[in-house]
Amino acid sequence: MRVLKEWSQEETANRLNLAVSSYAKIERGETDISLSRLAQIAEVMETDFEQLLQLNERNVLSVLEDCINHGKISSKFLGNNIFLTETECVHELEKSQLLLKEREKEIFYLKEQVTHLKEMLDWARLKGQ
Repeated sequence: MRVLKEWSQEETANRLNLAVSSYAKIERGETDISLSRLAQIAEVMETDFEQLLQLNERNVLSVLEDCINHGKISSKFLGNNIFLTETECVHELEKSQLLLKEREKEIFYLKEQVTHLKEMLDWARLKGQ
């Protein structure tokens, strides 16, 4: 969310009245934070507490998609100093969504394989008795 707002870690830390190193540890998941700090982060990020707690891979993509759809992104600073145009962001979003779908298909396939192998094992046990 910080990146989508085009805020540096320093700017975000200042908004939270934190040292940059302390804020960086929060982003990297290296420190536990209190509920009151989470509430403060949600307020600074202009989101509600529940949405902040529910952020995961899919939700971040949803936030990105929402920003694109509402014209909030013309070019964004993402990741390792890469500047993307709106069209490139849309492309990256579509690519990420395709990767997620493929991963879901693979998980489904693997679950089917596990079920099949369990059935074979049960059958082999019955034959062995």
